[in-house]
Amino acid sequence: MQRFSASPREMLASFLRNRGLIKELVKREVIGRYKGSYMGILWSFFNPILMLAVYTFVFSVVFKARWNTNSESKGEFALILFAGLILFNIFSECITKAPGIILYNANYVKKVVFPLEILPWVSLGAALFHGAISLAVWLAVYIFTFGLPPATALLLPTIIVPFALFILGLSWTLSALGVFLRDTSQFIGIATTAILFMSPIFYPISAIPEDYRQFLFMNPLTLIIEQGRNLLYWGITPSPYLIIGYTAGATTIAWLGFVLFQKTRKGFADVI
Repeated sequence: MQRFSASPREMLASFLRNRGLIKELVKREVIGRYKGSYMGILWSFFNPILMLAVYTFVFSVVFKARWNTNSESKGEFALILFAGLILFNIFSECITKAPGIILYNANYVKKVVFPLEILPWVSLGAALFHGAISLAVWLAVYIFTFGLPPATALLLPTIIVPFALFILGLSWTLSALGVFLRDTSQFIGIATTAILFMSPIFYPISAIPEDYRQFLFMNPLTLIIEQGRNLLYWGITPSPYLIIGYTAGATTIAWLGFVLFQKTRKGFADVI
């Protein structure tokens, strides 16, 4: 029986070895989403534009919401909200797909030569593509409204890289569990909705009573969303120790997820 390495080196080597295949599968994933539509991939641009327009109208005009009580800007709340939502959507797109990713690609399971471990990379690549489009829309609106964004926006990759590792770890874990426990996808759908409202996306952390803020920080997305806003909007550079700590934790989670996936993949064909 074939043995699959679960070493940290193999986790990176698998990506490098199959990067050409991953690129082609990501391209197919992105294009396939809009297959048959008249505007095709242009929807990836129009969707964030329309959503940002809706958020601006609903929260800034209808509810007259302000992130800071001293601010009179109508677009500020929508831009801050959308910045957090971009990061959440990358997470959500990957995590909701993960439990079924092996089941939906069952034809690959019995092909010994196909590297199943790259499938979460493909989902992540597609999610990052859509996230990049949404970010481009966000930057365009920010420049039109306020001028050039703070220089700290250039540091955004320092939080995206560990965030991607964290997502990969969860994706490998959930994709393995989803093969053996079919209820996983149902649970993840509920959990993702709960995480959305338990993350500081629609409200600042300061709006939460101090006694309950500790629970908000137990959410692993809270740190990323807050630091993403700091870099994009507020111009605040995150602590290097904070980023190093998060990166170390995310790398550990990625490797543990990879280990679980590699150790259980021998049983995928029997279950499917």
